[in-house]
Amino acid sequence: MTPSEVVARWLRLVVADAELSPYLIGVDLGRLSAHLTACLANALDGEPAAADGWRGLGLSEAQHRRIVDYLVGVLWAAELPDGHIARARRAFEVPA
Repeated sequence: MTPSEVVARWLRLVVADAELSPYLIGVDLGRLSAHLTACLANALDGEPAAADGWRGLGLSEAQHRRIVDYLVGVLWAAELPDGHIARARRAFEVPA
């Protein structure tokens, strides 16, 4: 599964979440998808990822964690190695 396919599935889960979807109203999902795809590709390659695309949306820490959990679920279902999943989690973890 390519990073772009992972992000497409990930975004579908987030958009389907009744609590999270209102935060995406007015957001250019194509642009967000492209940014998240680039960040994920870098993370999976072991390179530093760019800034997290979820910042600035006003999400609570718990909501941000749930978004990252959705990503981990998609990666786990795609049977990626644990090391790749851990790198992706770190790249998108809740900002300090």
